[in-house]
Amino acid sequence: MSLNLDDAPLNLGADDSAAATMPARRRMSATDRKRQLLDGAIKYFARYGIEGQLRNLTKDLGVTHTLLYHYFPTKDALIKAVYQDVFESRWKPEWEQLLDDQKQSPEEKFNAFYVDYSNTVLTYEFVRILIFSGLSDHSISDPFFKLLRSRLLPRLVRETRKYYGYTSRTKPTQRELELLMGLHGGIFYIGMRRWVYGQTIYDSSNTATDEEIIQDRVRSYLISAQNLFSTKQG
Repeated sequence: MSLNLDDAPLNLGADDSAAATMPARRRMSATDRKRQLLDGAIKYFARYGIEGQLRNLTKDLGVTHTLLYHYFPTKDALIKAVYQDVFESRWKPEWEQLLDDQKQSPEEKFNAFYVDYSNTVLTYEFVRILIFSGLSDHSISDPFFKLLRSRLLPRLVRETRKYYGYTSRTKPTQRELELLMGLHGGIFYIGMRRWVYGQTIYDSSNTATDEEIIQDRVRSYLISAQNLFSTKQG
């Protein structure tokens, strides 16, 4: 039987009068308690990394190991919950629909996707947890890059080829993928510079500037891609 701190009996004795002056603790539902623990874990991992010890997490949250393990029996279970909340749940199926839309040009799709993508995922928690995972056990970075490889990169390769009238459905070359990851990584670096290095080159509250920078990167990428397809078609 697990121990729920909220259900622990009060120790009323000689200190009855002092205890009576303390504000009553609000009883939390299981859903709210689990949400509280998960939010605390997200903040903790973003600050200290995936390898941070759970004893320090419970200390920060002011709860016992027993309570944490009641909701997340293992550290792996907690990390999976963090991945689902910070990474998987932010993935929008609309992005895939956007990139599959035949009515927009490839450049319009790239711009619309990356503007929304950056606004959605480039948060303090997302960027730092992804970096920390890559530096440790890859428990979060590996499934995230698997998601990119299966649901995003093939569409971006297709749209890049379409931009230059190259209709081949062959497997992307290493140069195609590296050029594309240069674009994707360059946009991710906007968040990395803010949340890892703590460096701001411009006022991050100016969303128009963010959009212009993304448009510049997309345009540079498409211009560079021309060299790949002119060689193939030559």
